Amino acid sequence: MTAPVFVLTDLSTTDSVLELSGTEGRHAVSSLRLGVGEAVDLVDGIGRRVTGEIIEISGRECARVRVIAVTDEPEPMPHITVVQALPKGERGELAVELLTEVGVDVIVPWAARNCVAQWRGERADRGLRKWTDAAQAAAKQARRARFPVVEPLASTADVVARLAEASVGLVLHETATAAIGSVATEGVRDFVLVVGPEGGIDPNELAAFSSAGAETVVLGPSVLRTSSAGMAGAAALLARTSRWDGRMAP
Repeated sequence: MTAPVFVLTDLSTTDSVLELSGTEGRHAVSSLRLGVGEAVDLVDGIGRRVTGEIIEISGRECARVRVIAVTDEPEPMPHITVVQALPKGERGELAVELLTEVGVDVIVPWAARNCVAQWRGERADRGLRKWTDAAQAAAKQARRARFPVVEPLASTADVVARLAEASVGLVLHETATAAIGSVATEGVRDFVLVVGPEGGIDPNELAAFSSAGAETVVLGPSVLRTSSAGMAGAAALLARTSRWDGRMAP
C-alpha cells in the first residue's frame, strides 16, 4: 500500500520536520486517523515530493512529519493536453477525475456548439472551481506530485489555435477511419486530444480543426460517453510511451 498524499504548497524549506495542518492536517488526523510512525507523502502539485513519517499528533488537525527524502519529479514527456467539451451535470467532474487519474497534464474545458451545458458569468467561475477541486482531489488519490492544470473555458477559436501549435493534434470522432493506436508516439513532444460533446462535434468545428492540422481518430468499435472518452484516448497514447513503464513514482 503506497503512502497517502497531502498537499503543502510550499515545500522549498530545508527543515527536517514539517507541519501538516488545516484542511490537510484534519484529513490526515481526523478522517484517515493516521498515527505516529505512519508514512505520508507531501507534495506541492508542481513536482516536489517529500517522503516522511508522522512523529507527533497535535489536536484534531495537526501532524508533525519528519522528512525522510525529497524528490523533484521532472516534467513528464510527452505532454498530454485534453480539450474536454462541457458534459452535462456532474459528468464534467467525472471526466476531470478520470483524466487526472490516467496522467493528463492539462485539461481545457471547451464550449462546443453542441454542448448542452453552458458556462456563463458566475456559472463559469463556479464550474472552473469545481473542475480544479476535482483535479486536485483525484491527483492526491492517484499519488501524483504534479497536478494537472485546469485552464479557463476555451472557445472553438482557442482550440484551433492550440491544435495549430501542437506537435500532434488529434480529434476523437466515431466516423474517423484511422485508429488512435496507429498514431506515432515516438519522439513526439506533446499531444493535444479533443473530445467532443454528447451531441457530437459540429461539422464546421471539425473542418476548423482539420485546417489547423489535427487528425481525426477513432478509439474502437464502441462509442464512449464524453466523460470517459478522453481518459480512454489518453491511456491509448500513454501506454505507448515511456511514461507508462510500470513503475510507481518514488
